[in-house]
Parts: sequence; structure tokens; C-alpha cells
Amino acid sequence: MKKIGVLTSGGDSPGMNAAVRAVVRKAIYHDVEVFGIYHGYSGLIAGHIEKLELGSVGDIIHRGGTKLYTARCPEFKTVEGQLKGIEQLKKHGIEGLVVIGGDGSYMGAKKLTEHGFPCVGVPGTIDNDIPGTDFTIGFDTALNTVIDAIDKIRDTATSHERTYVIEVMGRHAGDLALWSGLAGGAETILIPEVDYDMEDILARLKHGTDRGKKHSIIIVAEGVGSGVDFGRRIEEATNLETRVSVLGHIQRGGSPTAFDRVLASRLGAYAVELLLEGKGGRAVGIQSNKLTNNDILEILDTPHTIDQNMYQLSKELSI
Repeated sequence: MKKIGVLTSGGDSPGMNAAVRAVVRKAIYHDVEVFGIYHGYSGLIAGHIEKLELGSVGDIIHRGGTKLYTARCPEFKTVEGQLKGIEQLKKHGIEGLVVIGGDGSYMGAKKLTEHGFPCVGVPGTIDNDIPGTDFTIGFDTALNTVIDAIDKIRDTATSHERTYVIEVMGRHAGDLALWSGLAGGAETILIPEVDYDMEDILARLKHGTDRGKKHSIIIVAEGVGSGVDFGRRIEEATNLETRVSVLGHIQRGGSPTAFDRVLASRLGAYAVELLLEGKGGRAVGIQSNKLTNNDILEILDTPHTIDQNMYQLSKELSI
């Protein structure tokens, strides 16, 4: 393999640039040309492709977002769109593709592989919802952003003796809510993987009030529902002064942490190694700090799970 391509797709995440950098420099180290595909699968179909050099990825390892930009592309879900993309790849002599993104991006990589074009998926999403890896690129940075917000909100909650509901991202996964809630000392954490009991939440708040607690922090994963709705329900049921903060897309930006930069560098380089070995249809990951790769179809068919022991611990420590 003498020419490979790289693209970022779906929602951006801190560390994507570090992964792109790793792909480009690992490939060039092995005398392989690299082509950047801009605006994800949409740019692939449109032919927004250019050759990348060592200098093309200089000074980006510390930057959030993605140098290659990203976009959603409904057209690529069709066979016609996929074949258009392959035509563009062949036009540039590209023989393999590294796709950095989440499960939707992986589906596109799977389709290309089924058409005979080898692709390797690299997990880039703050949601940490990709099976086959302990961590996805961007999760640690987003987690630290959320924790920083919780710490600041707690200062105000303490000063005004209020209950605060904080809604965090994560789509259908509760990892961001669980990890940030445990690290931030939240009294209650609501995640989509575990059914919640509103009466239990109210009872925990009452228990805290009865023992003299002046404020509470409740973390709600967006996959559970609206933080605004939960805040309203809590205030109506308890008469506790309640405020709501929806952190939103602030969680997707910012300079990646050292952990995400190293993770992205390792996974991006490993994806290149697999392509050079002639392996396509794979998804790279890290488990117990060891690089792994799995069949991308198996990854897509494996449901996301939460660490139930960690969830139980969060309840035990917030009594």
C-alpha cells in the first residue's frame, strides 16, 4: 500500500487532530503518501481531497476540533453515495482509509470495506460509547471540562444553598455523566443504562436536607431526558430552590488533555500499521492499556454497557 487517506466524521472531539497527525506522520515514516479528506464523507463524495505533508499537521496536536473539518452525510448511507466515494478514492490512487469518528462513521467504513475498499476505524467521540475500547478519543478532555463546570457550579450552589441540576452530553450513553458525577461528588446521577425512581431521588434529597445539607448536585445524562424538566419536577415536589445548567457543546471543545493526545497518537499510528499489513474492516481500541483491534461489524453489533460497579459506588458514596 503506497497511498492512504484519512478523514474525520460525525461530532468533533478533542484529540482528533492528534490522531490525524499520527496517521500522517506514521505513514510518511513508512514512505506512504497520505491524503486528507475534508468534511468527512460529504467531502469524500465531493472530492475535497489533498495530499498532506509533514508540515501539514504541524502545530495541531494541542488544538481541539479537527483540521480536516467534519460533517454529517445522509447521502453516504446509500450505495450510490458509497460508490461515488470509492470513485474519488481511486481517482487519487488511495488504497486504504483511516476513519476517525463514532459509530455512524464506523458504519461508513464498514460499507466501504464491504465494497472491497479497506478501512480502519479509530474511535473519536466524547461519548465513550464505542465497544472494543476502554476509552474513546475526546472522552477524557470532555470529562475534565464537565468536572471543572461542576466544581464552579458547586461554589454557587453552596453560597446560595440551592439544588443544581446539570445536564451533560453523551447521547445514548451515560459514561460522561457517571464519571463526572463520581469525580464531582454529585448526590444523584441519572444515566440511560439504569432506570431511575423519582421517589428515590426525592427521598435522597430529603435525607440530605434532614441531616443539614444546604445544597445538592444532580447530574442528568442527555439520554435520560431534559435537565430543565427534571429541575422543574424537583422544585415542584420539594420546594427546594433549584437551578439548571445545560453544559451543551462547551463539552466538545478545548485543548485535548495529555491522556487524549497520547491515546490519539497511539490509535492513529496503529490504524496505519493495520492498513500496511493489508487489514481492513477493523476498529482499533485500547483495553487494559494495550492496543487492540476488532472486526468493525462486531463492534457495530455490540451494545454499549456501563460499569455497574462504578454506578453502585457513586450511590454508596453520595449517601
